[in-house]
Amino acid sequence: MINLTKFGPLARHAMLFGFAMIVLFPFAWIIMASFKTQIALLMGQWSFSPTLYSYDSVMNGKTSDFLTNFKNSSIIAISSTVIVLTVATLAAFSLYRLKWADWVLRLLLAWSVIFHMVPPITLAGAWYTMFRSVGLDNTYTGIILAHTTINLPMALWMMGVFIRDVPKELVEAAKIDGARTPQILRSVVVPIVRPGLAATGILCFIFSWNEFPVTLTLSQRATATVPLGIGKYAQENTIAFTEMAAASALSIIPAFILLIFAQRFIVRGLTSGAVK
Repeated sequence: MINLTKFGPLARHAMLFGFAMIVLFPFAWIIMASFKTQIALLMGQWSFSPTLYSYDSVMNGKTSDFLTNFKNSSIIAISSTVIVLTVATLAAFSLYRLKWADWVLRLLLAWSVIFHMVPPITLAGAWYTMFRSVGLDNTYTGIILAHTTINLPMALWMMGVFIRDVPKELVEAAKIDGARTPQILRSVVVPIVRPGLAATGILCFIFSWNEFPVTLTLSQRATATVPLGIGKYAQENTIAFTEMAAASALSIIPAFILLIFAQRFIVRGLTSGAVK
């Protein structure tokens, strides 16, 4: 890791600006490509007349399902994120505050890590067979359950860190006052771990929004998500680069909006425990 403190202010700002450009350049390239024609993009023209043709084709084209894909992704990502946050928060509170045996905590967390290391695509075939046998293939429910399963181990670890830092004295005081577990969670724990909920929720939402191989296996046209919609622009004989760039630019909007409104919670959540 580079120690920026040993450089002067001007050098630090220059290095930070350079790092920012490295991160932002791919996004700028995609957005710029979305305003080009296919010919201008393939010819590598830096000077071009901006056009909204690609956006019009993506939004209003007769063969485009992007709006349906956008709706599907929104439903699936929001639903799976809410379920993951609820289950992970309850599980973390149970593990760290209800006096389970130490081996139970270690075993469950170890299993979560092992499961998180398994590539989700290896489970897609089994999920497809299971969902088809119970009538959940090509349904929101099946895909939401799959995304919940994929993101739950990560969320459990993250929420465990925040729940563990909740002062035991507050929980004990609430119990002495006669509060039941649901009341403790709602009135004591959730307000304290709100930054963690925001940080974990943003990550779960983005991972669900961008998930491709499992959704490709479990969905068809009616339930296809944004990544699948973007992938359709790569055909066997041609690739519609500008339409793909326009769809990619539009797909960034939900995460961008979430980051704007939840920025202060995310910073507090991701840096929690770094400074005591």
